[in-house]
Parts: sequence; structure tokens; C-alpha cells
Amino acid sequence: MTTDQEIPMSVTETGATIWLTGLPSAGKTTIAYELAGRLRGEGHRVEVLDGDEIREFLSAGLGFSREDRHTNVQRIGFVAELLAANGVKVLVPVIAPYADSRDAVRERHRAEGTRYLEVHVATPVEVCSVRDVKGLYAKQAAGEISGLTGVDDPYEAPESPDLRIESHQQTVQESAAELYALLSERGAV
Repeated sequence: MTTDQEIPMSVTETGATIWLTGLPSAGKTTIAYELAGRLRGEGHRVEVLDGDEIREFLSAGLGFSREDRHTNVQRIGFVAELLAANGVKVLVPVIAPYADSRDAVRERHRAEGTRYLEVHVATPVEVCSVRDVKGLYAKQAAGEISGLTGVDDPYEAPESPDLRIESHQQTVQESAAELYALLSERGAV
């Protein structure tokens, strides 16, 4: 079937994975959703791979051992790379406490030729414990849970992230704007 109407060519969207790592209650997810709203408002294809949602659906059954955490991060990294390779801006607010796990995700992206940016939401544990969005710090202090990242389980902060956000010293909007500026500088928006 032919038609006289031309089918418009789609604009090729530049995909990227933007991995936001940091302690629990650092502000990763809040910043990701703030930026996602701005990007969607500009017409970009955006997905947020929230660590809590991923654990519920994609990584159900995994615990919090080092091995399970690594497996979880690799699953998220695989999905993020797949989406980013297909033109989606993928915001990944996930603790990912171990540097070698994050490095493996970065390497997957590099090997596939997919843009990857690591952002450290560098909020001090003292601030995170006051925010305590999910009540984890209170449960850990009460002895109800153990293995809380940054308290009684390790968190290996990135040595040289693409961006370090001091979320405790600025508003969510300022943090998202700082991240947007990085995306702009790197040609991802």
C-alpha cells in the first residue's frame, strides 16, 4: 500500500545511563525523579530504574550479601544498558555499595559503546540518618536490622565520579540542575 503522505523520520535520541550512587536516604531517587520530569518535559524518552522497585520485581529473592548485591547491580546495569542503547535516558538511583560492581556496569556500557555517567550523591551518613526516609537507620540503631550500608556494612564511595552532588548543601532542584548541566556538557541532552 502506498500513500502520498510522508512518514516523518524519527529523531534519533541519544541514550545514556546516569547511575546515581550513594548511601540510603542520600537523595538519589528524589534527584532522579526531579531530573526525569525536566527531561520528559523537553520530550526526551526517560526511565527511572528505582532500586527498591527493581528488588521487588527483577531481583526478588536476592538478599543483601555481597554476592547478591553484585548480582542485583549487574541485572540493573544490563537493563539500563539495553534501554540506553535504544535511545532512552536511564536514571538509576541505586546504592550499589561496591566499586567493583559499579565498574563492571561501566565496563559493560563501554564495551557496547553506550554512554554511562556515574554520579555520587555524597550525603554524609549523619544527614542520611536524620532524613531516614525508610526508617532503616532507626531500625539499625534499635538492633532490628543489620547490614545497613554505610553504618555496619561497607559503602565504597566512587573515587572519581563524573559528578559529585552534595545534596545536603542545596535543594533538590539545584541538584537536578547540576546533573542536567553535566548531561548537557557531555552531549546527552
